[in-house]
Amino acid sequence: MVYDAIVLGAGGAGLMAAATAGQAGARILLLDHAEKAGKKILISGGGRCNFTNMRTDAACYLSQNPHFAKSALSRYTQWDFVALVERYGIAWHEKTLGQLFCDGSARQIVAMLLEECARGGVEIRLSTPIGEIRHADGAFHVGDAQAASLVIATGGPSIPKMGASGVAYEIAAQFGLNVIPPRPALVPLTLPPEDAAFREISGVSFQGQTRANGASFDEAVLFTHKGLSGPAILQASSYWHPGDTITLTVLPDAESKLLAAKRDMPRAQFKAALAVHLPQRLADLLAARLGLAGQLGNMPDAVLKAAAEALTNLSFRPSGNEGFAKAEVTAGGIDTDALSSKTMESRRVPGLFAIGEAVDVTGWLGGYNFQWAWSSAVAAGQAIAARR
Repeated sequence: MVYDAIVLGAGGAGLMAAATAGQAGARILLLDHAEKAGKKILISGGGRCNFTNMRTDAACYLSQNPHFAKSALSRYTQWDFVALVERYGIAWHEKTLGQLFCDGSARQIVAMLLEECARGGVEIRLSTPIGEIRHADGAFHVGDAQAASLVIATGGPSIPKMGASGVAYEIAAQFGLNVIPPRPALVPLTLPPEDAAFREISGVSFQGQTRANGASFDEAVLFTHKGLSGPAILQASSYWHPGDTITLTVLPDAESKLLAAKRDMPRAQFKAALAVHLPQRLADLLAARLGLAGQLGNMPDAVLKAAAEALTNLSFRPSGNEGFAKAEVTAGGIDTDALSSKTMESRRVPGLFAIGEAVDVTGWLGGYNFQWAWSSAVAAGQAIAARR
């Protein structure tokens, strides 16, 4: 069974690469051990698939080489994918911050990609273990199939209950490609015992700013029974490393708000002033943490200014994160130095490609990782077709 390319992994990147190459005339075999294609797509965005982001830019991605993603993202943009979605009559909407979702179901995106593969004559084999991969006489051999090109599109180990694994890194190592140590990203953080009081207000959330290693995100923060979560924390977690601190601005413009409260409601307790802007349980905890009780009118401005500084720079040193089981994506992966940024092809093994989450390119929360899947896949698919 001879093909132009064998694509390993029927997730978003694998489906898109297979469809692109197939529609350009290449004969493609797509393999996946799962019984269903696009399993991560189906659960994404609460079942509505946050399929891209209108604000996609290379600056929204982490990588050892921050420039690597620029080529693929610029040649197949978020608007190109939106145009594909619209060609299939899939209704969509912007939720927040440029995040685009299906009005209906994520199943529409999977059906679209499968139809694109069908139009390209792609042969899809599901429930098929990859098994041994050999490279001989200029061809890659997988089971009974052989091809001049092989595409690693098996993702990373995030969400293992969906069948995710680190097989991409094993294949990369087999062919001498370096792997940046993978770690959970877009993942909740855990707090140590000394911050147990914040774990006790599980379920409380607020809108604030979260900062980690120079990155800053203005979105919701959620306290959990294990620590910190919510969009702002998930974003910052990709930049956080063990031992680092996470800094929160719990109350924006805290100084002006506290001084105004002292002027307008001098007989109110400090925690009451906080509760105007924050959930009561959080206001009570912060007042106790700062050791401020009593009426605002009796508090010197200097004390309120110091409190404002603390509320602007509330720091935690997380004890860890909730691991790959709760991580939305994987940071690290196949080293981009081993790949062409234009084609995603290995520089040392002609015909070997790596795309999507398998590669050391990790996007922000909000559709950025799907866009990387589409863009890197199109780059590889076009290159495979050009090799024929």
